[in-house]
Amino acid sequence: MLLPTLKLSLSKFIIILLVVAIALGIGFRFLAIDRKLYWHDEVYTSMRAAGFTRQQIDQDLFNNQLIAATELQKYQQLKPNSTIADTINSLKIEDPQHPPLYFLMARQWLTWFGSSIMASRLLPAILSLLSLPLIYGLAIELFRDDVNASGIGIFATAFLALSPFDILFAQTARQYSLLTVGIIGTSYFLLRALRLKTSNSWIPYTLGVVLSLYTHPFFGLNLIGHGVFILISQRQQLQKFTLSVGVAIALYLPWLIVLVTNFARTTATTNWANIPVGFDYLLKLWTLSFTSLFFDLDFGFNNPLTYIVRLPIVVLIGLSLYFIYRQSSAKWFILTSIFVPFLLLLLPDLILGGKRSAVSRYLISCFPAIQLAMAYLFARMLNFSTDFKKNLFWRGTLAILLTGSIVSNLVSANAETWWSKDLSYFNAQVSDRLNAISHPIVISDIGDDFTNTGDLISMSYRLNPDVKLLLLSSSNQNTDLILTTDSSKSADTIYVFRPSLKLLESLKLQDPRDLVFPAGQLWKFNPS
Repeated sequence: MLLPTLKLSLSKFIIILLVVAIALGIGFRFLAIDRKLYWHDEVYTSMRAAGFTRQQIDQDLFNNQLIAATELQKYQQLKPNSTIADTINSLKIEDPQHPPLYFLMARQWLTWFGSSIMASRLLPAILSLLSLPLIYGLAIELFRDDVNASGIGIFATAFLALSPFDILFAQTARQYSLLTVGIIGTSYFLLRALRLKTSNSWIPYTLGVVLSLYTHPFFGLNLIGHGVFILISQRQQLQKFTLSVGVAIALYLPWLIVLVTNFARTTATTNWANIPVGFDYLLKLWTLSFTSLFFDLDFGFNNPLTYIVRLPIVVLIGLSLYFIYRQSSAKWFILTSIFVPFLLLLLPDLILGGKRSAVSRYLISCFPAIQLAMAYLFARMLNFSTDFKKNLFWRGTLAILLTGSIVSNLVSANAETWWSKDLSYFNAQVSDRLNAISHPIVISDIGDDFTNTGDLISMSYRLNPDVKLLLLSSSNQNTDLILTTDSSKSADTIYVFRPSLKLLESLKLQDPRDLVFPAGQLWKFNPS
């Protein structure tokens, strides 16, 4: 019923352009969905959904036996005779910071469609589509007093649909697209409840909060943001909000107890985010993260061009927030939705040290509000204006912005790896190198940071059947074992993947000439 009113504030050309952008964004979510390597974290999604624990897998794998790389795929398929209790238990024991909702959905999806990369990624891609009508509804609810409300809604939908960041994580077999749905959906239900002022109108919000908390604990950042928004601008409804959140937390209590009782495990698995970094590093990652909503081409982390081409987007985001603050009644919701979650991540970094606020996926809590602010800016600037030059400038700016998003998505769709693959970034190159060799042997162990399990399984999706793995236990790492294997007669076929320091020393791989890939990814083993 709201769509026809678009003609009152936006030209037909702009509406058609935005509808095309939305259609392209939907298409990009499924384009080459299985091309990029299956990342370490995605491996763990399938592993836990299938009912395995890493401890079980490590005991099976690292036992000094020679196996085909393709055999690792069995840990991505449903564990025989397992149930949903095994999936929950896997998370509870080893990964308590990840609530079970998405993993249980992935388990059922695994039952229906199997464990291929395409099948695993179809679930988050389909879930991401739910965010599109929700952000349109949220924009209408948030800007309902604005004559451009419908225009803001379609702009927000287009920006979210075509966002390189959102498309990248819509094609990632993790819970992030579901988290985005939860963030946008709960925001819509909150504003609706505040407008209707009835007790029943708070029920959808309460349920949305429960489901979002069971999706990812970082939704708590948004929940705090909602609370700050209520305190600033809707204090008269604080009691209903408190009651709603109280019920939601009570329903979340079973997993909250898991988090508290396994706090040491939670801390241990997230210690990497506490590593101190310089402020320049944080500044670079903030720039990359927030601009990746609209543009995501990487010319190198230390290449000034990477940041120079993104500066106009930084200016646009800043301008959109300025206009929101100065001219919109929605300012407090937008500002609290962005800055409360961001500050909750930033302050520990500044006080204690760390890089929590530099992890792009941790900033998902802030992103929908930025897209709404940008939508407000463009809808305001591109309504029927008597200033021809002003209108032409903003049409050109919109065309450049959308073109940047489209180009980013096309380049990303044709890439085998991307910045989001983190420590798995080189897995595709390593796999291709090994596949080019006849009957290679790959030596490895658990690794110093215990990440080799996930990355070896990650590469197993790409490695040829003739690639063999010799996975050593921590108690038996010597060259005698390697030299007695049948396939080790040809030294040209033996490689070492990301060895621990102990294995590195025992194999005498200190010579940098043996390093085939950077960061210790792959070494050539030359037995003496």
